[in-house]
Amino acid sequence: MGLTIGVDIGGTKIAAGVVDEEGTILTTNQVPTPPTPEGVIDAIAEAVRGANTEYDVDAVGIGAPGYVDDKRATVLFTPNLSWRHEPLKDMVEQRIDLPVVIENDANAAAWGEYKFGAGTGHGDVVCVTIGTGLGGGVIIGGRLHRGRFGIAGEFGHIRMVPDGLLCGCGNQGCWEQYASGSALVRYAQQRATATPERAVALLALGDGTPEGIRGKHISEAARQGDRVATDAFRELARWAGAGLADLASLFDPGAFIVGGGVSDEGELVLGPIRKSYRRQLVGSRWRPHAEVLAAQLGGGAGMVGVADLARQG
Repeated sequence: MGLTIGVDIGGTKIAAGVVDEEGTILTTNQVPTPPTPEGVIDAIAEAVRGANTEYDVDAVGIGAPGYVDDKRATVLFTPNLSWRHEPLKDMVEQRIDLPVVIENDANAAAWGEYKFGAGTGHGDVVCVTIGTGLGGGVIIGGRLHRGRFGIAGEFGHIRMVPDGLLCGCGNQGCWEQYASGSALVRYAQQRATATPERAVALLALGDGTPEGIRGKHISEAARQGDRVATDAFRELARWAGAGLADLASLFDPGAFIVGGGVSDEGELVLGPIRKSYRRQLVGSRWRPHAEVLAAQLGGGAGMVGVADLARQG
């Protein structure tokens, strides 16, 4: 199989791209994300048709933000789009007359990084995406691990703190409440409220109030040496590293690949995550340490990954 299309479903736009066998995106087409589930399906088909004007394409892969069944055909649950047991594969195929594969978007990004990005050369990889929330994917022996029901890799909802912070999933103490972009902002706002004299640069980048602090302000202030901003990154890294140490006990990968918006800060966050991981890893002094690597494909990882998964059928 040659060229395939990968589809990325975002909150504001749906992007479809033609991807070759080397993981290169040849062309893309974007359409706005409609407000209704039915509208999203029509928009996916529109995005695919718009991307498929110049090439002979064999199949389409769709990265869906939610739980996808073991047959890679039905979206079992996704909170933001209100899909419940949505037969997405069949509904899109009826509109575009091409074979379709559905995959969880974090799994798709993990596969993209493994096959064409930071994971190249590793057979066992765990990818963790730290953005607004926290997600991930697992590759074992060169194969994407989906689990019996297709829902493996939902790391963000590992219960890290009993009776901890309420998560959007309805449970308490989930990992993404402590190691995500949202958590980073919360840490900075709390510290700026308690000790504003330590957050002068950070507050100046926003509207002067702790409530006005955003992720981009924290990154810029940390580069300027603002103590509250750097402390916020250290706290996020502490929790991120703790989670990686737990995942190492489960999967023993050769590499962790850290992606998502937070990882765009490079060593500002990756260095502290590595230290936290090694410090909290059981038997750390006596065992090999997985590499902790920055993702390489950026926002294109999911599109590239799901296009390649569609190529495999």
